[in-house]
Amino acid sequence: MSSRRKFLQISAWSAAAVVLAPGISEGFPAGKKLKNFGFISGIVGKELKGDWKAVLQHAVRCGFTELETGTYLGDSAASFLSFCRSTGIKPVIGGIPYTADQAELNNGLDKLAELDMRYAVTYWPWKGGGPFTLEDCKVSAGILNQMGQVCRERGFTFCWHNHNKEFITMEKGLPFDYLMENTDKNLVSCEMDIYWVAKGGADPLTVLKNYKGRIPVLHVKDMAPGAEQDFACPGSGIIDFPSIFREADQQGIEHYFVERDNEPNGLECLRTSGEYLKNLRF
Repeated sequence: MSSRRKFLQISAWSAAAVVLAPGISEGFPAGKKLKNFGFISGIVGKELKGDWKAVLQHAVRCGFTELETGTYLGDSAASFLSFCRSTGIKPVIGGIPYTADQAELNNGLDKLAELDMRYAVTYWPWKGGGPFTLEDCKVSAGILNQMGQVCRERGFTFCWHNHNKEFITMEKGLPFDYLMENTDKNLVSCEMDIYWVAKGGADPLTVLKNYKGRIPVLHVKDMAPGAEQDFACPGSGIIDFPSIFREADQQGIEHYFVERDNEPNGLECLRTSGEYLKNLRF
């Protein structure tokens, strides 16, 4: 009975996705729109433990076409991929451990290869918790280059994911700039999290312009107004996404993944985010 109620709830949310939320289509000038956008599976982590097929179908009805995930759901990678293809969503990028151990790294890449992915990301490219020193940066840059080499040999584009601590000044400059300037551009890219850049006190648009060609994937997460600068689902906060997307489009960036940490209502976040991104013009 609980499963039946959950299915009906998901169906109701999906039906609501075709109705624009108040103000969501207002104020958007004519212009380009995103061709594709996806979401990271953690937004609906608890929901995916139940009827995951209904959750993915809901996401597609909300406009999502891509998925960021580290593993398959169901009985096998093959059956999961088959369902995704039939539903209209494609796994694109997944997480791998931050490690200098090639066996551990290759094991992580094997899991992504099962899902036909070509992007791999390490979410915390640091030995410690920060704030980071110049020596921390030297260690991380070396490991990222090693990981990038293995990824390239396996046919993956390798990215590291930023947080706000990469924008805390160290002995000389910023950790973010050090990693970008001291890793091989042919081996190491960045999955830039827009929210965390802003949380760190930097301008996401400026960072994007400064590292043209190094950022193939964006995490699209909004910032709530107020002193707390809490997480928000895209379209409900204060980040200027149109300007960022305009620059990203000019750079040829193709992958945009909605993320919202600790989201209490993942299905609703997908609904409102999908409506915002479908109707956004830049």
